[in-house]
Amino acid sequence: MHRRLLIALDGLAAAIAAVVFVVSAVAGQHGAAAWARGLLAAAAALPIAAVRLRPRLVFGVVLAASLGWSMLDGAQLPFVATAYAMFHCSSATSRPRRVRAVTAVLVSLGGVGLLTAVGSPRGVPGWWIGRPQVLALLAAVLACTWTAGQIVRDRRLFAQRAAEQAARSAVAEERLRIARELHDSVAHSMGVIAIKAAVAGHVADRRPDEVRDALRVIETTSKGALAEMRHLLGVLRSDDDPGEHEPPGMAALPALARRATAAGVTVDVTLRDTERLPATLELPVYRIVQEALTNVVKHAAPTRCRVGVTAAASEVSVEVCDEGRPDSGPPPGRDHGRSPRRRPGGHGLIGMRERIAAYGGTFSAGPRPEGGFRVLARIPYHEEPA
Repeated sequence: MHRRLLIALDGLAAAIAAVVFVVSAVAGQHGAAAWARGLLAAAAALPIAAVRLRPRLVFGVVLAASLGWSMLDGAQLPFVATAYAMFHCSSATSRPRRVRAVTAVLVSLGGVGLLTAVGSPRGVPGWWIGRPQVLALLAAVLACTWTAGQIVRDRRLFAQRAAEQAARSAVAEERLRIARELHDSVAHSMGVIAIKAAVAGHVADRRPDEVRDALRVIETTSKGALAEMRHLLGVLRSDDDPGEHEPPGMAALPALARRATAAGVTVDVTLRDTERLPATLELPVYRIVQEALTNVVKHAAPTRCRVGVTAAASEVSVEVCDEGRPDSGPPPGRDHGRSPRRRPGGHGLIGMRERIAAYGGTFSAGPRPEGGFRVLARIPYHEEPA
């Protein structure tokens, strides 16, 4: 409920309590005694309207008025308002102030005990302060309401911390997702551009036709990278449904293979039963193939590579295998003797592993005994109804 509505309800409760208290206090009384009891009864009820704004002040006023009214005619009714004020005072008290608040309550109860010991007027019927069991009941009620207020406050703090933690986790997951998408969409194109630029620089003086081919590949690849970047930025900036911005999927795999071929990797793509693949899995499958081909271009080109995507009844498997760098040596522009194996700390393998884990799948990557490198991912899914 909104805070203003809660304050309004407190005001309504204070007005009802004031009417009940005043009627009970002045019943059968006349003159000054009626006025004194009526004023104390109103003072024990009306401050409840501001208990959410100034809980400690309201508690002090209500407790003093309740004690005064009870000293006059032994009434116990006003301590209902005292307990209500105590609850809000406890639930609004922060941890550093708890000691002072508990001390104030104990001092109040000590004052009541002192009145019990030395201030009981004799011969007044119904004088409850002279009864230890009533004092014990008051102490128990205040202690229970204080404990209930602390429990409510602790639960509020726990809920607030849980909400903050959930918000931080959501922000971290979103940042990780954006970083992964940026890496996947840019790394492949930048790898192809880097390879072709190195080739162009290596043969610029001897084979100008090959330089022109390399520049055409760089132009096409850079345009594709810009298109993917615009798509990703459009998804991030748009308030519309992300589904309106179609991400790359299975239909884009041939173009991906052609870009890798232009960078010196001969790619054979085999798709089996991919028409049954849910639309939500097309992007992760595309990203896995994209990142795997990027690694092949960066670490093993020129070489041959096989890409296989098989959609079974309950899972889709993605396998990318390359034959490794040929014996003739590394491509132009790369150092001789560098190991074709991937570095274990690369962001690409980490990103693929995180992406597969998000879908509850399994991922493995490593060198093959016969040479080359193999990436295998399996993602479970439920087949969409026809």
